[in-house]
Amino acid sequence: MIPFTHLHVHSQYSILDGAASIKGLVGKAKKDGMTALALTDHGMMFGIKEFWDTCKKEGIKPILGCETYVASRTVADKSDKVDRSGDHLILLAKNRIGYVNLIKLISVAATDGFYYKPRIDKDLLKKHSEGLIVSSSCLGGEVPQHIMNTTMEEAEETVKWFKSVFGEDYYLELQRHKSEMPELNEQVYKYQVMVNERVLELAKKFDVKVICTNDVHFTNKEDADAHDLLICLNTGKDFDDPNRMRYTKQEWFKTQAEMNELFADVPEALRNTQDIVDKVEEFELNSSPIMPPFPIPEEFGTMEAYLEQFDEAAITEEFGENSVKRNGGYEKTVRVKLESDYLEHLTYDGAYVRYGNPLPHDVKERIDFELDTIKTMGFPGYFLIVQDFIAAARNMGVLVGPGRGSAAGAAVSYCVGITNIDPIKYDLLFERFLNPDRISMPDVDIDFDDDGRQMVLDWVTEKYGQDKVAHICTFGTMATKLAIRDVARVMKLPLPDADRLAKLVPEAPKMSFEKAYKESPELAAERDSDNPLVRDTLKYAGTLEGSVRQTGVHACGILISRDPLTDHIPIMPTKEEHLYTTQYDGRFVEAIGLLKMDFLGLKTLSIIKECLENIRLSKGIEVDIDSVPMDDEKTFELFSRGDTTAIFQFESPGMKKHLRNLKPNRFEDLVAMNALYRPGPMEYIPDYIERKHGRRKVEYDHPMMEKYLSDTHGITVFQEQVMLLSRHLGGFTRGDSDSLRKAMGKKLIAMMDKLKVKFVEGCKANPDFVEGCKQIGKENEIEKLVNKIWKDWEAFASYAFNKSHSVCYADIAYRTGYLKAHYPAEFMAANMSRNLSNIADITKLMEESKRMGINVLGPDVNESFLKFTVNKKGDVRFGMAAIKGVGAGAVSNIIETRKNGPFTDIFDFAERVNLQAVNKKNIEGLASAGAFDSFGLKRSQFFAGADENDAPFMEKLIKYGHQIQAESQNAMQSLFGEVMSAQAVKKPDIPNVPEFANLVMLEKEKSLIGIYLSAHPLDEYKLEFENFVSREFTLKNLNSNIDALKGREITFAGMVTEAFETVGKTGKPYSKLTLTDYEDSYTIFFFGKDYVEYGKYCKPNIFILVKGLVQESFRGGLEFRVKYIEMLEEVRKNQVKTVTVDVAIQAITPELVQNMESMSKQHKGTALLKFNLWDTETKTVVNLFSRNTRIEMNREIETFFRQQENLSFKIN
Repeated sequence: MIPFTHLHVHSQYSILDGAASIKGLVGKAKKDGMTALALTDHGMMFGIKEFWDTCKKEGIKPILGCETYVASRTVADKSDKVDRSGDHLILLAKNRIGYVNLIKLISVAATDGFYYKPRIDKDLLKKHSEGLIVSSSCLGGEVPQHIMNTTMEEAEETVKWFKSVFGEDYYLELQRHKSEMPELNEQVYKYQVMVNERVLELAKKFDVKVICTNDVHFTNKEDADAHDLLICLNTGKDFDDPNRMRYTKQEWFKTQAEMNELFADVPEALRNTQDIVDKVEEFELNSSPIMPPFPIPEEFGTMEAYLEQFDEAAITEEFGENSVKRNGGYEKTVRVKLESDYLEHLTYDGAYVRYGNPLPHDVKERIDFELDTIKTMGFPGYFLIVQDFIAAARNMGVLVGPGRGSAAGAAVSYCVGITNIDPIKYDLLFERFLNPDRISMPDVDIDFDDDGRQMVLDWVTEKYGQDKVAHICTFGTMATKLAIRDVARVMKLPLPDADRLAKLVPEAPKMSFEKAYKESPELAAERDSDNPLVRDTLKYAGTLEGSVRQTGVHACGILISRDPLTDHIPIMPTKEEHLYTTQYDGRFVEAIGLLKMDFLGLKTLSIIKECLENIRLSKGIEVDIDSVPMDDEKTFELFSRGDTTAIFQFESPGMKKHLRNLKPNRFEDLVAMNALYRPGPMEYIPDYIERKHGRRKVEYDHPMMEKYLSDTHGITVFQEQVMLLSRHLGGFTRGDSDSLRKAMGKKLIAMMDKLKVKFVEGCKANPDFVEGCKQIGKENEIEKLVNKIWKDWEAFASYAFNKSHSVCYADIAYRTGYLKAHYPAEFMAANMSRNLSNIADITKLMEESKRMGINVLGPDVNESFLKFTVNKKGDVRFGMAAIKGVGAGAVSNIIETRKNGPFTDIFDFAERVNLQAVNKKNIEGLASAGAFDSFGLKRSQFFAGADENDAPFMEKLIKYGHQIQAESQNAMQSLFGEVMSAQAVKKPDIPNVPEFANLVMLEKEKSLIGIYLSAHPLDEYKLEFENFVSREFTLKNLNSNIDALKGREITFAGMVTEAFETVGKTGKPYSKLTLTDYEDSYTIFFFGKDYVEYGKYCKPNIFILVKGLVQESFRGGLEFRVKYIEMLEEVRKNQVKTVTVDVAIQAITPELVQNMESMSKQHKGTALLKFNLWDTETKTVVNLFSRNTRIEMNREIETFFRQQENLSFKIN
């Protein structure tokens, strides 16, 4: 058998066209005894690094390539008919130079050359030809296209061109895909036979070698149908569509034996694949860090001066041979020294500000250790770059977070302003960030306010160059549920069945079909379903699981390169941005040596920034949020009350409950709670609270442990505590302690066993530990005690948390709490401004404001700004930008105009604003949202005329404003015309009409603002909600937690906001309605008898009460089944049987008795009226009722009862 290598191979990174995983392809190549394998995905290089890594791991030579599209003219030509696609061409990298040229070509194709497809052209090919092997590709290649569609002469010219450019590295390609099924694409094979014959002629005539390939698109023969489904997803066709695009089902990864059989008559085509394999050199993709040079001020030092001052021997002595080698030699290490010395200069300058001068001994020792480690590891430039753009951010007014994650453990970061957390004060560890025993790139995550993040990115791009900065690509894959839904849609599996299957997949991270079948017996049973569509859906979904569906952009990852990115990595455009995006995802970019930073936009920082601006506007003071006292009593009182709605990381109901019990009075309590309030350690919270308040004794296994556990009352909460204790007790080095953290976190048993031996021996050899054992009477049980400590740590590993992260988050939480405690209205306004697009959050924030005694007022042209602000009375005002149809331009003009004084009335408004910027649509929105209410006008008056034939007041008002402004302009041009002009224009009359009906007015508000602002349509049904709706239940529960309601009969009420009636596929009518209450909406369907009985309620803007049962659906899962519906306005009349009034005897006055008697006579009805009279002094209660006094519990009498201060009432 002739050795064969696949050189034309598509993986899942040929998006929605390739169905083969890289792992599967490489695994099959190895199993078949292949020594090499190529990857040639369509147009892009998405999978190349993963492919290279996988091949290296499996001992296969990776051949890196791409099936490109070559434009028929140039990449600059983009005419629909001529340039829409390009000729296929296989490019393979022969060596490192070829790989870089391939990157250059593919990057240009994705950026400048993209037109429906990523395209290159022959000029680019020629420019970047060095180190590339080229093959003529499939039937879509230029040579086959000429053979099939033009002339042999043109095919010959093409061969001659490629031969002239690539010489012996140009190959002609043969393929044979003979369909075994008549319904498949048989034309392909017919063309292939004809093309192959001509290709062999061309090869002989021009002395070009031929290779055979199989255009691999899936791994195994049996995967053909799954691949077919993938093509359906790509083209939007159904699986049973006879006119859809079809492959031949021959495109599987054939074995060497299968390819030998297929091309037995052309043995040289098999042999020549090995010729290419032999040509391809092995080269490295991974690299040591490629740090961008940081510009150091010349007055501090230059490379020239340092090279002159420090010879190679001096540098080797200072750094050590290994560090010099790792840095890339003498000159690069001199650069590291220059950067290290400058970093030391900046660090000590900052340290004197942070800690004072002279520095405490422990601080200096810590800083020197960190600086030495950073220098030895070769990373001073990293710190200089980060501090540089953070300083730039602050100078631009961008709010920067205090730090995030392990970076806060570096004192150097604190001193140079990268972080704002003192790691020495909080026992945060540098080796969590940089472990001197394990060389790896530092990883600093930086939080900026949302708006500022882009400003910083722009600054970085400007400084380092657009060709050196990029976003990082992500890939959206077919997760288990999505694969089921996608395949079900193409297979035409009914939607209810698809939903049922998807819902059987457990909700858990990193879910797969393998895990799902183990955890969900119901799903596993469906593989043997009687329904073949269900069986096939699960079968094919399982094959396609993990397929790449689309590309995306990493939310925060940014690369900064020393060189143009395309020297190292392929790039592509970023949608609607000037920055590029890498074609390799975040798992691989760092291994290539590129510097990755995480630039995060943190909403909470935006809220803080907004709040500080609100304070400045409303109170005229500047608050420095970084300088607020960290022991503020008012702030801790807020946390102790659990008043933490809108407080970062502390606003969940469970957290609020624990805070009320904990009553935190120091920052460390918030740090601990942030770490403990998560699955696992949450069970320790009651114990922590009891110990804090002295209700439970704080005990330590060993006296030495108190040093690092006292802050958390003897409970181990943080990974850092274990790391410090392992040093303190067992003599671990900094590197050992970090290895322990890693081993515990990742459950590395072998490493844990090795470290345990070291820890036991270290404790036994520690005189202080032995002495401590004597103090507690355990001098004869030392090893037993050490084993107990270790065992506790092993249990702790499952929930241990990064203390650096907790401190950073608690810091942000404390500062937001400080703002809420001291500037509540400004804080709530800032939160609302930053949640403008989320109506549910706005509603929640308004409720919180009301609870805090803060009024939230609608928009007003005299008080509102663009966003939510605080007026002089301390009320929160809606921003005018919250009104749909009122743009920023109109709002800016209104704000600018009123700087010359508030608007006195609606006419003054029309006279002064620029009616080009503030147009009719804007004014309509302002009127309907109530922004003119303060002028004493009804909203309806803007839309009414004097009579039905008259123009609306709105139009006359705008016309009046235009006339006044025109006359004023004319008056400015005429010395004598000003007074006459002003008097000549008559103000239009304001029509005398009633206000809109309440529901109409509220619906207008909601359509413009997104919420009911003045009131809620359901407010008038307060009695019904209080007495006839399931109290612990809302529509939100039905949507989010229906499982907890199984078997329960529930009652809810609301307004019908949507209604729909139609005929189903069976020809039978059905209807549905969407019911909305104060919090959420729920849709109910009516079929069969239910449609007949309840269809009449499918009308928008009616109010209904619904009773029903949560039960099993015949399709599986749970559903809400309606049992009864009633108009809400009928409920009190039909269901109020008894009204019981509770009143204190001391509160009864003749006036109250008279009013009660009068109301009873005026509102006679069927509900029995009872009284509970209670004595506030003796606490006795007397129950009274009258057989004759029956009332109608209408809204008038309800209002009367609610208005009485010393009276309450109950229904039934």
